[in-house]
Amino acid sequence: MASSFEKFQKRRLISSYFSVVLSVFLVLFLLGILGLFVINSKKLSDDFKEEIAMSVYFKNEATDSLINAFDTEMKTSKFVKSYNFVTKEQAAKQHTDIIGEDFMAFLGENPLENSFDIHLKADYIVTDSIKKFEARILEYPMVSDIVYDKVLVNLVNDNIQKISFWILIASGFLALVAVLLINSSMRLSIYSNRFIIKTMQMVGATKSFIRKPFIWRSIKLGVIGSVLAIIALMGVLYYVDTNFPNLEILKDQFMISLVLVGVLAVGILITWFSTFFATQRFLNLRTDDLY
Repeated sequence: MASSFEKFQKRRLISSYFSVVLSVFLVLFLLGILGLFVINSKKLSDDFKEEIAMSVYFKNEATDSLINAFDTEMKTSKFVKSYNFVTKEQAAKQHTDIIGEDFMAFLGENPLENSFDIHLKADYIVTDSIKKFEARILEYPMVSDIVYDKVLVNLVNDNIQKISFWILIASGFLALVAVLLINSSMRLSIYSNRFIIKTMQMVGATKSFIRKPFIWRSIKLGVIGSVLAIIALMGVLYYVDTNFPNLEILKDQFMISLVLVGVLAVGILITWFSTFFATQRFLNLRTDDLY
C-alpha cells in the first residue's frame, strides 16, 4: 500500500515538474521570438527603405566630365548606399525588353536620357534628408529631373512608427504574461508542498532554511525550460537563415547572444522570485488556513 502511494506521489511530482518546465519553455520561447523580431525589425525596415530607388536624369547636353564629377560625389556622399549609372542605350534596351518591341523603330531616335539609379541609406530616407539631398543634386545645371516615389517614402516612415509602437506594446504585454504564467506554475508547485513547508516550520526550521531547497529546485527547472527555449530559438534562427539568406538574420551575433542570454536570465529570475514569494506566503500562513 505504501509502495503504491509512493509511486503515486512520485508520478505527481514528475507531472508537477514537467508542467513547470513546459510552461517556462513555451513562455520564454515566445518571448525570445519577439525579442529576435524586435532586434531584426530595424534591419528589415532598413532593407525595405533602401530598396526605394531615386532616379536622377541628365540632359543630353551633359558632358562626360560633368557625369564623372557626379559619379565621384556619389561615391563619397554620406547619403548614398549604392548607385548605378544607366546610359540612354541601356535604358532603351530595358524598355524594349519590358514592352516586347523596339519603340525606337517608330520614333527614329532614342528619347531617353542618361541617369543614375541611387539607393539612399535607410537613415536618410526621411522627408527632410531627402530634400537636402535633392537640393544638392539640383545644383548640377545639367540635371533634368529627379524621380522617386514620394508617397511610398511617407507611407513607409509612417507605418514603421506605428509598427514600432505596437511591437513595444506587444513586448510589454507578453513580458507580463510570461511573469504571470511562470509565477502561476511555480505557485502551484509550491502549493502541493504546503504541508511539508508548515511541518518543517513547526519543528523549528528557519524560513531561509525551508525556502532554500525549493528555490534551488525551481531555479533548476527554470534553467531546463530556458535551455530548451534557447535550443528551439537557435533552431528557428537556423531555419530562417537557411531558407531566407537575404535577411542575414545571423549577422548581428552580439544582439542574438544578448537575447538568448536574456531568455536564460529571465527564466532564472522569474522562477526565483515566484518561488520566494510563494514559500513566504505559506510560511506566514496559519496552520488552520492550509486547509
